[in-house]
Parts: sequence; structure tokens; C-alpha cells
Amino acid sequence: MRVVHIKNPEQRDACLARLCAEAFGQDAGLTPLATFAGTLGVLVKQEAARVLALVDDQSRPVALALLVLDEVGSSMTVMLLADLDSDSVARPAERLVAELALKAPLRIDAVGPEQEARFREAGITRWLDGKAGVRIGLGPKHPATSLEDLPRALSFDEASVIQSFKRDRALFDDYKARFIRGLESFPATL
Repeated sequence: MRVVHIKNPEQRDACLARLCAEAFGQDAGLTPLATFAGTLGVLVKQEAARVLALVDDQSRPVALALLVLDEVGSSMTVMLLADLDSDSVARPAERLVAELALKAPLRIDAVGPEQEARFREAGITRWLDGKAGVRIGLGPKHPATSLEDLPRALSFDEASVIQSFKRDRALFDDYKARFIRGLESFPATL
């Protein structure tokens, strides 16, 4: 079991496409494509996003995560997380979070007590009350001690990405083709 930072652009695109598809599901409309495009077009260009995978002993990816830097570059937020089909690893997404929390100043948001319990089991033990009932979990290496210390994660405006798709059909077609190509070429091993 090991964590892989996916730097190869084709593999990164494929893993990000799969992560968006897994995280949002089949009935999410344009959200997976907009997240894919915004992440690549904004966050990856700014070197503010990383796609990571947990791979099993045969180097097969079993979980994927998208980490995004905060505004001051002091920590990383888990923006997307997904288990992949695996018979070789139990609860791979939690294992990935546990590994990342040991190595990086990690933040993860939980919506509801079930998600919080899931991440507590993964080693996220410090929790803050966020807005709208969101609980903010901080890994052992995260420097924040209160909500006031917590810098915002970098992001992009999903609605603006969708509007740009409506205005620029070639842009939409390009990202759609990259997304589909990524799903079709998802690597069996990393």
C-alpha cells in the first residue's frame, strides 16, 4: 500500500475524470465536467491542486483524492475523495486520508455525523464547527488551532465554468473530450 502523487498529465487527467465521476455520480449533470475543467484550468495551472491515489500491492489504484492548497500555502484540503472497486483493500478512501494526514497539514470537511465518524477512524481527531453544520477536521500536522486561524482553500467558481461552456462551444467540446478520454484511459496501475 502506498500513496502516489499523479504528475503525468495524461494519468492526472484520467484519474481526475474518474474521481469527478465517482464523487458526483451519474445524475450530477454538468457538475463533474465543470469540476474537472475548473480544477485543470484554474487550480492545476496555479499548481494549487494535486491528484493522489492509494495503490495496492500490485500498484492498482483503490482510492483517489483531490487536494487543494489554501490561500497562504500552509495546508491542503481534501476537495474530492472516492473509493474505487477493490477486493484487496478494506475502506480504501479512509486509508488514503489516514496516510495523507500523517504526511501533510490536512483539512477535510464532513457533512453529517457519519462522515465525521468515518474520518475520525482515519485519524482526523481535531474538529471545528464550520458554517451550515459542516464540521472541519484537521490532521495532526495542520497548523490551525481555531476557525480564525483557518485559511480558505483555493477554489474556482463552478457557475462561471458552466457559463464559459455556454459561451464557448469549442471549450466545452475540448473539456468534454478530455473527460471522456480520461475515463476511457483510466490506468490499471500507477
